[in-house]
Amino acid sequence: MVIHIVGGGPRELLPSLRRYDGADVHWVGVDRGTTALLEAGLQPVRAFGDFDSVPAEEVAKLQQMLPDLEIWPAEKDKTDMEIALDWAVEQDACHIRLFGATGGRLDHLFGNVELLLKYAGRPIEIVDRQNVLTVHLPGVHTITRDDRYRYVSYIPISETVAGLTLIGFKYPLADCHISRGSTLCISNELIQSSGTFSFSEGILMMIRSSDFAGCP
Repeated sequence: MVIHIVGGGPRELLPSLRRYDGADVHWVGVDRGTTALLEAGLQPVRAFGDFDSVPAEEVAKLQQMLPDLEIWPAEKDKTDMEIALDWAVEQDACHIRLFGATGGRLDHLFGNVELLLKYAGRPIEIVDRQNVLTVHLPGVHTITRDDRYRYVSYIPISETVAGLTLIGFKYPLADCHISRGSTLCISNELIQSSGTFSFSEGILMMIRSSDFAGCP
């Protein structure tokens, strides 16, 4: 089972959601991201949020259309996205993607990145029209070339990332130690059909980006 969660980020940053649909995909709406799903012709299996950004008449319609709509109070200890992601992780999904999680308010953006750290090591991505963001634990990881996302950047999330090795890249590395705050591994490129990145200690964020904000 694959779970795709759509948050309330700016619509112009959403990729084509239908491109990510499939027989094994379960869609989940978060706050006004629920209406984005319905407008795309996709039926959410669950919807979460306080819906404080959605007009009352639209909330009433959503309640009629979605019996499993979960309306939470605005004052709570988790964001709507965290509530939805916690539920998705409990379903033991083999892959989770977050849409509508970037752009707009920076506090929401950084909060959503923190959610990837909370579940570091699980197959969870943040996806928008220009980027795919993942968080990785030590080990050897394979990456396949995708011409939609030309640039590949690695950002240390922990204080230090030890033994970083990049194979198959324009700018290779061998057993390099990088510290938080380093920009050494920004804007690399795969020059082979696939490559690997590996490291022995720390937590590493990988961001794959396109040249323009028009990636489908």
